[in-house]
Amino acid sequence: MLKLYSYWRSTAAYRVRIALNLKRLSYQMIPVHLVKDGGQQHKPEYLEQNPQGLVPLLDDNGKLLSQSMAICEYLDEAFDGPALLPTEPFAKAKVRSLCQVIACDIHPIDNLRVLKYLKSELKVSDDAKDKWYAHWIHEGFGAIEKQLQSYKDQGPFAFGEQVTLADVFIVAQMYNARRFNLDLTAYPRLVDIEQHCLTLDAFKDAKPESQPDAE
Repeated sequence: MLKLYSYWRSTAAYRVRIALNLKRLSYQMIPVHLVKDGGQQHKPEYLEQNPQGLVPLLDDNGKLLSQSMAICEYLDEAFDGPALLPTEPFAKAKVRSLCQVIACDIHPIDNLRVLKYLKSELKVSDDAKDKWYAHWIHEGFGAIEKQLQSYKDQGPFAFGEQVTLADVFIVAQMYNARRFNLDLTAYPRLVDIEQHCLTLDAFKDAKPESQPDAE
């Protein structure tokens, strides 16, 4: 059985949980608490499996794979079930492009270890840290909102009638934005996509609060 090393509040792990559900794959979830005990991701036994010390980590019968985008694409290519990426090359590239705006430009500079470094090492105030977080979310969401406006009449998902990894990444990042109480009124298309996706069991069952390690 597939094993997923995950933390309930991790945006990247949330993406993979949604992808696993959309592919209708059974898996064992192994919690890795990113705060408790100084961060369980820093324990030697975990670092031996994932030297980067991050979640998620997928274990497919001893084959270990980190990084959420790579994991999601692997699941899509290696297992049967609904496709998460279009087959047409340009359409596939558009989905990947949107995913990378989130996974490469927004999330890395707003994740837990960066926010902790800002506060503990650079002595940034909580207010300044929150402004940092909001700035990068708004920069990325603004660009995505404009990009997706041209697709709004083609279906309820980001790029039309079929769910793709773009929707997976949007929903997970929207959760994080809401967690920090950001004003999302400037992003009606993203809100509509999020709300539609959250009517589907694959998304609902992957929500952070639904995880066994949720606090």
